[in-house]
Amino acid sequence: MFWILLCLGLVMLVTVDGIQHDYGDALKKSILFFEGQRSGKLPHYQRMRWRKDSAVNDGSLIGVDLSGGYYDAGDNVKFNFPMAFTTTVLSWSVIEFGGSMGRHDLHHAKEAIRWATDYFLKATAQPGVVHVQVGDPYGDHNCWERPEDMDTPRSVYSIDATKPGSEVAAETAAALAAASIVFKASDKLYSKWLLDRAIKVFEFADQHRGSYSDSLGHWVCPFYCDFSGYEDELVWGAMWLYKASNKKNYWDYVVNNIHMLEYNVGEFGWDDKHAGLFVLLARDLDLSAARPEFQPYIQCADEFVCTLLPESPTKNVEYSPGGLMFKAGGSNMQHPTTLSFALLIYAGHLIKYNRGVQCSGVSVAPSRLIQLAKGQVDYILGSNPLNMSYMVGYGDKFPQRIHHRGSSLPSVDAHPEPLGCHGGTPYFQSLNPNPNVLVGAIVGGPNISDAYADDRWLFRESEPTTYINAPMVGLLAYFKANPSP
Repeated sequence: MFWILLCLGLVMLVTVDGIQHDYGDALKKSILFFEGQRSGKLPHYQRMRWRKDSAVNDGSLIGVDLSGGYYDAGDNVKFNFPMAFTTTVLSWSVIEFGGSMGRHDLHHAKEAIRWATDYFLKATAQPGVVHVQVGDPYGDHNCWERPEDMDTPRSVYSIDATKPGSEVAAETAAALAAASIVFKASDKLYSKWLLDRAIKVFEFADQHRGSYSDSLGHWVCPFYCDFSGYEDELVWGAMWLYKASNKKNYWDYVVNNIHMLEYNVGEFGWDDKHAGLFVLLARDLDLSAARPEFQPYIQCADEFVCTLLPESPTKNVEYSPGGLMFKAGGSNMQHPTTLSFALLIYAGHLIKYNRGVQCSGVSVAPSRLIQLAKGQVDYILGSNPLNMSYMVGYGDKFPQRIHHRGSSLPSVDAHPEPLGCHGGTPYFQSLNPNPNVLVGAIVGGPNISDAYADDRWLFRESEPTTYINAPMVGLLAYFKANPSP
């Protein structure tokens, strides 16, 4: 079987109409958010001024420079697995929709990508070693302190031939390869550097197969465990290397190794790349005359669509009464953003070939895919039962008490004295709004009943993450150019 599908029946959706959204404004803010997540010495062009330098000595404990990169969410740890996925998808957003962003937004999006790839070049500089995490997650999560004040251990966790981590290494290779495409026209030397390093990191991931969850154990679990296996990242990484290099050996790798996958076609996120992979694959195929051996890949992309549509007999997502997608596990908003992003890209490819999708007898036009993706974006921006934007700083009503250390604590400008490990606890427990607005941050979102408590304690609902925002950048760029598709 090439797919795993679960039939859950139909749901009724209630939508909130009549709200006009400024997708261009939301796009600017979704990119600005990444500046609030920066680690290291901040550049002179930093626009989110309440953030200051932090973790500038990362890596010094082992004699290397690992400054830079991003904090994944509301804490102060640099988890490379979700950071690499964020970078891959942010690059994909630019590759697909950069032409719709406008010069300034495209410039800032590329800055956001480069902040990550500069860090990944440092993390992969030593042959046979990939540094995959900076910061003791237990020490960090025990404290509520600003990144500028961090005094918890900045331990470095690495993989090598004896402690493999194919998923995080292959995702890092994918990020470097995708970014090399982004910079190919504007900075050829940097693009080549990224691609050359991606090739070496992918070779390491493939030659030394194993999961970093096994190699590093409780240092990465339960934070970002790999539940789906590393095989999807290997094929995903090879596909991005093929797109970046156009070398046939990477296409052959995809074809020869895709049988390893479990074909969970409805999943796409920092852990599971299946749906994104099949959309990326189909994106490179002629849908009107694909060779027979490639038909299963197209079929998997089609079935991904069928797992999401409310009217599909084979959908495997739930919807809130207000129309928001829901899947099990973690921060929910990562699902409607990543899945809608993949839907939108596949819809464009279907339009190119004047082709639709069949979902167990239900005919689906590409316009329906775009409509569904737009509905998710609009919900996030405020077309929902609470009339609340789940993007901080967008609209008149948005979350005020997000689960984010830097946002919830007074800035260094306002409170120059350091706040120790537990010095920030009263601010965490306060019912007051966060003093610093983390503009563009998209929180985990409401529960399946469309209720949102706006409470720092409820981190699954109130914590923003980089991998929620990355696909939203692409979605907003498209709808900025096509507000009424």
